[in-house]
Amino acid sequence: MRKRTWGFIASGLLVSLLLAGVVSGFASADPDGLESALREGCTVDAEGAVTGGDCPAQREQEHEIGGPLADYGVTGIADDALATGLSGVVGVLLTFALAGGGFWLVRRRAGQQPTGDGDAAQSTSAAGVG
Repeated sequence: MRKRTWGFIASGLLVSLLLAGVVSGFASADPDGLESALREGCTVDAEGAVTGGDCPAQREQEHEIGGPLADYGVTGIADDALATGLSGVVGVLLTFALAGGGFWLVRRRAGQQPTGDGDAAQSTSAAGVG
C-alpha cells in the first residue's frame, strides 16, 4: 500500500478513537428509543430501575448476556466516564482489527494485482509485433 493510503487509514483510526474515547462521555444517559418503548407501561424509579407495571423491560434480566463491555462500559471500572470511553476505544480497535483482517483475507495476491500504469499492456503488444 502507498504511504498516502496508510496516512488516510491512520487518520481515520485516530479520529474514530478520539470520538469513541472522548466524545462518548458527553452522550445522553437518558434511555434511547428502544429502551423507552420497552419501558412503556412500567413504573420506573429515579435511578431508572423498573419497579412495577407491565412491560417487556421487566424481563430484561432474564435475557441479559452481560460481558466485559455490557451497557457501554467496562466491567470493574467504577468511573462511568472512563468506563464508557474505554469501552468505545476497545470497540473501535476490535472493529478495526476485524475489518482489517477481513480485508486482508479477501485481498488480491501480489502476483494477481494489475499495476495500473499501462506498462504491462504495452509490453505484451510490443512483444507480439515482430
